[in-house]
Parts: sequence; structure tokens; C-alpha cells
Amino acid sequence: MDIRRAGNRIKELVGQIEYHNRKYYVEDNPVISDYEFDILLKELAGLEARFPELATPDSPTRRVGGAPIKEFRPVRHVSPMLSLDNTYNKGDLSEFDGRIRRLVPDARFDYFVELKIDGIAASLTYEGGKLTVAATRGDGLTGDDITHNARTIRSIPLSIRNIPESLSHTRFHVRGEIFLPLKSFEKINDERLSGGLEPFANPRNAAGGSLKQLDPGITAKRGLDFFAYQLVPEDAGRPASASMFESQSKSMEALEEMGFKVNKLHKTCPDIGCVVDFCNDWEDKRAELPYEIDGMVIKVDDLRLQVRLGSTGKSPRWAISYKFPAKQATTRLNDIIASVGRTGAVTPVASLEPVRIGGVTVSRAALYNADELERLDINVGDIVLVERGGEVIPKVVKVVEKKTPGVFKLPDNCPSCGGGLVREEGEAATRCINTSCPVQFQKNVEHYASRGAMNIEGLGPKVIDLLIGAGLIGDFADLYKLKTDDLVPLERMGKKSADNLVDNIEQSKGRPLSRLYYGLGIRHVGGRSAEILAARFNSLDDLLKAEVSELEAINEIGPVMARAIHDFFREGHNINVINKLKAAGITNSEERKAPEAHRNFAGKTFVFTGAISLPRADAEDMVKSRGGKVSSSVSRKTDYVVAGADPGSKYSNAKKLGVEIISEDEFRNMLS
Repeated sequence: MDIRRAGNRIKELVGQIEYHNRKYYVEDNPVISDYEFDILLKELAGLEARFPELATPDSPTRRVGGAPIKEFRPVRHVSPMLSLDNTYNKGDLSEFDGRIRRLVPDARFDYFVELKIDGIAASLTYEGGKLTVAATRGDGLTGDDITHNARTIRSIPLSIRNIPESLSHTRFHVRGEIFLPLKSFEKINDERLSGGLEPFANPRNAAGGSLKQLDPGITAKRGLDFFAYQLVPEDAGRPASASMFESQSKSMEALEEMGFKVNKLHKTCPDIGCVVDFCNDWEDKRAELPYEIDGMVIKVDDLRLQVRLGSTGKSPRWAISYKFPAKQATTRLNDIIASVGRTGAVTPVASLEPVRIGGVTVSRAALYNADELERLDINVGDIVLVERGGEVIPKVVKVVEKKTPGVFKLPDNCPSCGGGLVREEGEAATRCINTSCPVQFQKNVEHYASRGAMNIEGLGPKVIDLLIGAGLIGDFADLYKLKTDDLVPLERMGKKSADNLVDNIEQSKGRPLSRLYYGLGIRHVGGRSAEILAARFNSLDDLLKAEVSELEAINEIGPVMARAIHDFFREGHNINVINKLKAAGITNSEERKAPEAHRNFAGKTFVFTGAISLPRADAEDMVKSRGGKVSSSVSRKTDYVVAGADPGSKYSNAKKLGVEIISEDEFRNMLS
């Protein structure tokens, strides 16, 4: 067979395999046997082996898993993947409805209600109809690149044939839930038990563990599935494509027509009474489903109204999650441990006689604060009711049988440093006020070095513990004084590791200002809030001088956060650390507009395609800061196409039009 005939046969096979994939994995309506399907797939794999130049990144043979990767790179989301406000009380749904009607009294609207799949939220990026990047939700702003694993999930299209004209020349994102069907979950656990391994606690944990595999071949065997629930065009930056569809329900229809698997067990409701009835129906019927759900998601159906309602710093105002009642069990309270957090808060944690709740063994539970201890009238030895309601850590609901008289009291002194504990007026938390408290210090440095902050690779908890124990750092500003010779004597720290860590610390000096604001560890300031502050205060000195009233005037910065920011910059120890950071050369100001001498991209238009090591949003910001423009499509007016791994149709269009194509290395050289 010559290459021309091979190319034609490959196209024919790809079309047949994609059709049968859709019939089996999306429509649940197979029309050929597994054996016949395998014959088609083997023929395609054989032709690609003979003619490797004809193999494409979106070939169905990629489903079985490629070569393992070394690490997960971070991916910046085009718009925040906001978490939803949760409620376990149906009465709160009426309050949610009332809030919306007060905010938009002139609007008439329906609600779109869908099942809340208990899985892992993910975002898929398509260019020219081809899957280029898949990422987890992460912290909502940045997730992990799981493209190598997402390609193995057969309900995720590798390429889209029936793509709307409005999306054919732009990049777009599809968000949804990756989950593990119950049959796959049972099969995996049977295999693990047969191999002498611990079974997974629940399908969600198993799905998360599968996506964290560096070897996609392992993920391919797990039987993961995917439901799409949101379409986000590149230029939208909004909760959904309000400019393309009038409603969430229409958007879901479009996703289905494009070949995505959507959950059809949804309903459009004219009022909140209908919403509550639908929630009640599925609360009773959820055991009949072939996958786990932990509640319902309620959204305003009108997409333009979603944009009008907007969001708070963390959650959209137009949606809410109703969680089904928690699973509960009784057990003995063996101990109460006072745990010190990064902000100095001392939190009581229940140490329990291990008990199974909803398929998970629970041995710890939250007790929150001293007020909660009093409310529960709880003490060591009591028999307690514990519930799992979706929280990171279960909680104690009540004392079922009182075994020990009195209420457990938090210690008067910090269990970490022995310093005094203080409870400020109006606060529920009891805090250690010693800024040199070892636990606080350790966790502050961990936070400063974390991926969402200064992203210092190699500076994990064990290394930080060694640095503190050796007296090499007294605050995180001291990190910038470290030399290779300081680190080599530390346990399991060779010269190469020491060199790498010093280099990584040095590189962190150039992180964006928003990362520094987050890394400082100001109470209540998360990643999103730090970005808002950086957009308003492009100098650390300006933020340092800001008054509470000025901070409160910023959208999404409330009075509590404003006061916390103001107070942080009035504390002497913090000012000392900031001065040391500035002296070390940390980025503490950003120009809104680069000087003409550095605007070397002025008048130039760039297009990015394929996977590059830089987060796409960062690369595009670099172009814009130098006076250039970024486009989502290639035309004769495009000056450069920056091509990464597995480039999409933009690469082919650039070659046809004679547009200059450059690599990521060439792009970096142009930046410098």
C-alpha cells in the first residue's frame, strides 16, 4: 500500500472509529460488537506504525495512553472556575430565589436544574476543533495539566467535526465533570483486593487518583467518564457564552450536537417550588443511578441574566448547590487535639474511634472553636454523632451519650511554642499571637513557597523543616540569603539539589505582584483577591499606605478583608519582612505600560497554538505589555504564530498564508 492509499484508509478508519465511539460511550447505543471495534482499531494502529507521518495528535489510537510524563505543569484558566455556594437546607433555596429577584426585580426567568456529579471538575481547551489542553480546576485560577490522561477518556472528543461556525476559527473551552461509574469503581477495587492492595474509599477518590497518574496507560484502564456542562468561548471571560446562546439549556443542546456527552437528567423550572420538587425526586432516586451524585445544581437559565448578576470573589450569584443530607454514624471520642494553623488559630480536632461513614473510614472530625465545644457540651470519652457532608474533614454533630462530665477546655498556652493564647472581641477563633511560633512560621513559609504564591519548586515541608531546624531562616525573606554551601550539609541535600533550590528561589523574585500579595499570607486574601489588589495597587508601597475606606471601595473586597489588609501592613514584624524582601530584589511594583524602549512588539500581532511551557495567559500578557496584540485566529495580518507541541489548525493556516512560525524558544528570545 502506498502512502496516498494509506492516508485515505486512515481517514476512513478514523471516521468509523469515532462514529462507533460516540454510539457506545456517548449515546450508550452500540451498533457493532467489541470484537469488530477492536479489529478497526488494530488496523488503524498498524497503518500508523507503517506510516508514522500520517498519525495525528487526535487519532483514536491515542486513547490507550502515550508515554508517561515527568510532572504536572500548571495551566491558567481563561476565566476563574468559581466554586458554588452550598446549602443542605431546602429553605435556603427560597432565600437564594429571593436574593436574585431583589437584584433583578424587572427580570422574568427560569431555573436550569441538574444532577451534581460527584467527580473532578475539569476544563478542556479546543483549537480548530481539536483537544489541545485539559486541566483540573485546581484553586479555580490555575489547575494541573492532565491532557495526557484526558485523551484516554473515550467520552471526551479528541476532535470535533460538527463545530459551529462561530467557534470554528477561535479557541474555546468546555467545562465538565470527570467521574468514575460505579461498575468501573467496583472492578478497580476487586482488582486491587486481588492484588493485596488497599481499595479506594469512594469513586471520587478513585477518579482523582486516576487523573494524578503520570502514566496515561494506567488511567486508560480505569474506565473514567465525562459529562460536559459549560461552554466558554475564548473571548467570553464570563460564566457562559451569553453572546452565542440565550440560555444554559440551549448551550447544553449545542454541546450535545458538537459530540459531547451531557447529562440529560436535567430540568428547566419556572419557579423555586418546581426546583425543590425536582431536588426531592432525585434525593429519593439517586441510588438508581450508575454513578454517584451528592446533590443538585441550580442555575439561572438565562445566560445574559447570569452576566448581569455577576459573582462575588468566590462564587457566582446566579447559581447554588443543594447538597443531599449527610451520612452519619456514632462513635467514641478518644481525644481532642489543639491544632495550630498558619494564621495562629488554635482549632480543636476530634480524634475518634475509627468508624465507616459512606464507604470512608473516619478517625478525625472538626470541632471548630471554643464556642462549638460549649454548644456541644463535649468532652473526651463521650459517644458522638459524626457526619460526612462533603466537607474536607467530617464534623461532630452532637453528643449522643455523655460519658465524661464537663466541657473540654482549650489550653491557655500554644501547644507549639508555649506562648499565650488570645481570643479577640467579636472573633470565634482563639489565636497564638507569637509571630515566632514555630508551627505558624513553618506553615507561613510553606504558603509563601506554594504553587499559587511564589511557586518555589523543591521547597516542600520537609526541606523547610530542615532549614528552620538548622537556624538558616527566621522568616521567608531569609530564603533569598541562602547559598549552596548553606544547604549541602543538610540531610539528603546534595550539591545538585542545593543548586537547583537556590536557582528556584532566585527565579521566584520575578513572580507577578499578585503572587507576592497572596504569598504574604494576609488573612482572608486568597488568589483571586490578590489579583484584584494587584490590579488596583501596582506597587507594594501603594498597598502598604492604603486606608480601610480605600480598600473597601474596591469591588469584591469586603470590610473584613479590608481591615485585615490594613492591619497586616501596620504590624512591625510584617514591615520588617517586606523591607527585607524589597532589599533582596523581589518584584514589588509593576508598570501598567512598558516604556517605548521596551515596547518591541508594538504593531505586531501574535497567535499561539499548541502546548507551551508558559501558561497561555502569561504569554499573552507578555505580548500585550510590550505593545503587541494577541489574536485567536490566523490571517494575512498576523505577524507571528508561536507553535508549541501538538499545534492545531492555526499552524496549517499559517503555512498556507506564509505567516512566520516561531518556536517557544524563539519567542522567549524576542522577549529578551
